Amino acid sequence: MRKLLLLSFIIVSFSQAAIVKSLKFDGLIHLSEEVASEMIGIKQGDFVNIEIIDKAIKTLYKQGYFKDVWVEEAGHGDLVFHFKEKPTISKIELDGISDSDKEKIFEFLGMQKGEVYDLDKATLSELRVVKFYEAQGYFDTVVEHKKEVLNENSIVIKFQINRGEEVSIETVNMCGSNALEYSDFEPKMANKEAEWLPWMWGFNDGKLRLNDLQYDPARIKDVYMQNGYLDAKVSEPFLKAYLDSYTATLTYNINEGQQYKIDVVDIIIPKGFIEVETLKDEMVLKSGDVFDVERLRRDVKRVETKVADLGYAYVRVIPDIKKNTQGALASITLRVIPGQKVYINDVRISGNSRTIDRVVRRDVFLAAGDLYNRTDLQDTKSALKRSSYFESVNIKEKRVSKDKIDLVVEVTEASTGSIGGGIGYGSSDGLLLSANLSDTNIFGSGITASVDVERSDKELTGRISLTNPRVFDSVYSVGGSIYSEDSDYADYDEQTIGFNVTVGRRFGRNIKGSVSYVLEQTELSDFGEGIDMSLYTEDKTIKSSIIPAITYNTTDDYYLPRRGMIFKSSLEFAGLGGDEEFIKSITKFNYYFGLKDLYKYDLILRYKSQFQYVSDNGYLPINEKVYMGGVRSVRGYDSSSISPKNSYGSLTGGTMMAVNTIEASFPLVERLKMRGALFFDYGMMGEDDLNIKRGGTGAVIEWVSPMGPISLIFAQPLFKEAGDDTASFEFTMGRQF
Repeated sequence: MRKLLLLSFIIVSFSQAAIVKSLKFDGLIHLSEEVASEMIGIKQGDFVNIEIIDKAIKTLYKQGYFKDVWVEEAGHGDLVFHFKEKPTISKIELDGISDSDKEKIFEFLGMQKGEVYDLDKATLSELRVVKFYEAQGYFDTVVEHKKEVLNENSIVIKFQINRGEEVSIETVNMCGSNALEYSDFEPKMANKEAEWLPWMWGFNDGKLRLNDLQYDPARIKDVYMQNGYLDAKVSEPFLKAYLDSYTATLTYNINEGQQYKIDVVDIIIPKGFIEVETLKDEMVLKSGDVFDVERLRRDVKRVETKVADLGYAYVRVIPDIKKNTQGALASITLRVIPGQKVYINDVRISGNSRTIDRVVRRDVFLAAGDLYNRTDLQDTKSALKRSSYFESVNIKEKRVSKDKIDLVVEVTEASTGSIGGGIGYGSSDGLLLSANLSDTNIFGSGITASVDVERSDKELTGRISLTNPRVFDSVYSVGGSIYSEDSDYADYDEQTIGFNVTVGRRFGRNIKGSVSYVLEQTELSDFGEGIDMSLYTEDKTIKSSIIPAITYNTTDDYYLPRRGMIFKSSLEFAGLGGDEEFIKSITKFNYYFGLKDLYKYDLILRYKSQFQYVSDNGYLPINEKVYMGGVRSVRGYDSSSISPKNSYGSLTGGTMMAVNTIEASFPLVERLKMRGALFFDYGMMGEDDLNIKRGGTGAVIEWVSPMGPISLIFAQPLFKEAGDDTASFEFTMGRQF
């Protein structure tokens, strides 16, 4: 409302131009007198008339601060502008919703404490809240606001929000889809059918997501492009909602067209860079394959990487697809535009709120002044992910000049501190329990510490470990542990207390060497029937040994590798003083090969092997001999339950062991990071030769849970013989798959 009060003598005085002798403002709060005067363009000494004054009042009123504005002439030429301001918002309340929703709504509400109340603005805020809930799939949301007067100039605004109901998608119809099924599109779509138990974590809730609905046709089209249907057309979604039941059906009209195969694959690149055949060898798509746009994208990346490794950071690979509709063939030409060589200007670290910058930088293989190399960037990502410090790693490239680039290493930190455990059951050992408290990144320093306890009917062990993998950010590492073991094995009891210290060094990106010193005291007792006591002693013995070792690791992930290998080999020399004298060799090899690039299915093949050998150089106690069985060797048998036996059935231990494992891991519930695996273990061991043979097969449920990797192992022993102790189920946590 605007009010203008002009006394009759003002009308007479200012019907013609008159001089302003003085100018005053009464009732201003939000505007200063100087600003108000500047805004209306009137000051002392100006000539004014009724039109100028009327224009000034309108200008002030449009600012939105005032309910009333009027002018009074206090004397001849003395003007007084009077204001009645709108009330100020002292507080905004949101009622009827959760605290988490309140935080989000305040960010876009458009009204703030301390500003002047405006009805139109408050109405717009109501609409924003309604749209916010509609975007989340809630319909019929009602929002009203009320004013609560505190005093003449201050009010409280209360928004009463009655959130509507969620609309659940009961059916998604793919009309015209013959070659592909709904299940092929479902992983890519945002709006999906509600699954059985939609309220349970990991199942599709069927919730309508309006914001994503416009993008789903493109996602469906992309699935067709991955299966060779280059001419596929997908309509806009037709949504039919039933607000009486808050359910909906979603319909797409699809024209699939024909499936294309690849005719010719060619690459055009300037001479003097890389041979065309070399680049073609990097590609997966070949002539005769069904066209797959996803594989094409990855092939483009492979060719880009090959050229970018020469320093051409801004290389462009432009795919040109020509369709021959008559023969349903597609010819692909990749045009490579290298650009110019680029050097690293600076490397910045982002996202590491806990981990110290230098801990990240020590695994970054490019530095300021280096020639750009994309493989180095990929190796950097793999090394950072293998560290276990980070959940995700992304490296952004920011151009600062035509031949300079900044690298921004963005990391999302993982929960490196964990409490883990395992449980299993063996017919011999009974219930098997383990607990672990560890942190692989103490205070963000990269230092690892752990406390481990294992308990079964026959064993109690404890270990405290501390390791610094990069002393002063150098290539050297140092670590150690103290431990105590009290074990009741089938044919002897063992009590051990000791410590070890390890010094290591990195040789390149993937190779590490180390030397460990071990000092421990062991007491063996209660030997089984028939054990040759002339070979052993029940007195306490001291082992003093040195263990050189080497590790080669090229895997791409810490817990769930999809590519790469791990090779570890160690050789223990016992007899540097003390009572025990022997040599023990342990070698392990793991190889991981993911088939997703080749067959579009996230199948991971794993091959694992290990070989152990020990020789007696003076005194080889029974506890240092080789035993087989359990999750670390042949599943389906109790841990360390397989070895040569004497005539009384007592385990005497072997001197050599070879185990091979083949595994195939496949996705079960991808959104839960849950996988399944089938395995076959085959092991051989013995005293002088590998004459004892056992196997195991079964299935594993693998889950990368918020608490760490968990494995549920269901095993069936193979080649079982009388007297063998078996274990059909085991549970592990915290171990690499």
